[in-house]
Amino acid sequence: MSQRRAIFEEVGDAAPRPDTPRGGMIDARPRGARRAVRTWLWVLFALVVVMIAVGGLTRLTDSGLSITEWAPVTGAIPPLDAEHWQGEFAAYQATPEYQLQNRQMTLDEFKVIYWWEWGHRQLGRVIGLVWAIGFVGFLVARKIPPGWTGRLLLLGALGGAQGAIGWWMVASGLTGDRVDVASYRLATHLGLAFVILGVIAWFALQLSRSEAALMQARRGREAGLMRLAGIMAGLTFLQIILGALVAGIDAGRNYTDWPLMAGGFLPPDPLQIEPLWRNFFENDGLVQFMHRMSGYALLAFGIFAFMRARRSSYRKTRAAWHGILAMLVVQMVLGIVTVMYSAPWHLAILHQLGAVVLWVLVLRGRHQSGYPLSQSVRDA
Repeated sequence: MSQRRAIFEEVGDAAPRPDTPRGGMIDARPRGARRAVRTWLWVLFALVVVMIAVGGLTRLTDSGLSITEWAPVTGAIPPLDAEHWQGEFAAYQATPEYQLQNRQMTLDEFKVIYWWEWGHRQLGRVIGLVWAIGFVGFLVARKIPPGWTGRLLLLGALGGAQGAIGWWMVASGLTGDRVDVASYRLATHLGLAFVILGVIAWFALQLSRSEAALMQARRGREAGLMRLAGIMAGLTFLQIILGALVAGIDAGRNYTDWPLMAGGFLPPDPLQIEPLWRNFFENDGLVQFMHRMSGYALLAFGIFAFMRARRSSYRKTRAAWHGILAMLVVQMVLGIVTVMYSAPWHLAILHQLGAVVLWVLVLRGRHQSGYPLSQSVRDA
C-alpha cells in the first residue's frame, strides 16, 4: 500500500522510480539505421535515373523489340556464339518491325539494337538485386527504422510490377501490324518509373531528418502551399505522361514550327483517326498539341504557386520554390528547342532528364512546405 504524503511535501524530494521513462516520444533516441537506409535509397534513385535515360535511348534507337521473349533469370545471359545469335536474329525477323521496316538489317546491325535492349533489361535486374540485398540485409540486421518495413517492401513490389509492365509494353509490338510498342503502354511504363523515382525521393527526404525533427517541423506546416505543391506535382506528372505519348509515336519529330503548328494554332486534321478516342493516343498532331497546352498550363500554374511561395516565412521554402520555377523555365525552353530541331536523340534525352529534375524539385518543394526547416529570425 502506498505511503500517505503531506499536502505541502516537495515533489522533487521523492526519488524517481527506476522504471519511469525519461522524456517523451519526441525526445527518444532514433532507432534504426536511418542514414544507411537513406544512402541505400539514394543509390536506388541514381540507378532509376540511369534506367530512365537508357530506356529513352532504347526507344530512340528503335531497340526495344529486339528481344522477343521475357526471361527474367535466363535472359541475363546474352548470346555467346554464332548459333545463339542466329536464333535471336531469326526470332526478331518474325516480328512486324522487321517485316515492315527493317528487312535490310544485317546481323551486325541487329547486334547493336540487341545490346541496347539487353543493357536496359540488365540494368533492371541490377536495380532489383540492389533493392533485395539492401532490404534483406537491413531486415536481418534489424536496422530498418520502426514503421518503415512496409514502405521499403513497397519499393520492391513497384519494381516487380515495372518489370511486368515493361514486358506488357514490348508484347504490344510483337504481333499485328505495329512497328513500335503501343504508346499508351509506353506511357504507363514511363509513368510508373517516375512514380518509383518519386517514392524513393520522398522516402529519402523523410529519412533525412529524425522523427522528432519531423514532428517539430510539422508545427510550421504551410497547408495552403503544400496543396499548391500537390497540384503542381499532378500537373507535372500529367506532362510527363503526355511526353511519353509524344515519344511513343515520334510526334516530336513533326510540326517543328513554334508557337504555331503547321502555320495554325491547331494542327491539321486533329481528329481524323477512327474511332475518335484513338486520336488522343495515335494522332501525332493532336498528341503534340496536348503536350504543348499542358506545358503552358504547368508554367502558368507554376508562376502562380511561386508568387504564393514568395510570401512564405521560411527562407529555405522560398529557395525551394525558386528552384522549381527556374527548372520549369529551363525545361520549357528545352522542349521548344527539341521540337524545333525535330527531336535529335541528345536533345530528347536532355529533355527527359530535365523532367526528372523538375519532378524531384516539385516533390522537394512539397516536402519543404510540409516540413519547413527551422531558421533564425534574421533568415525570415
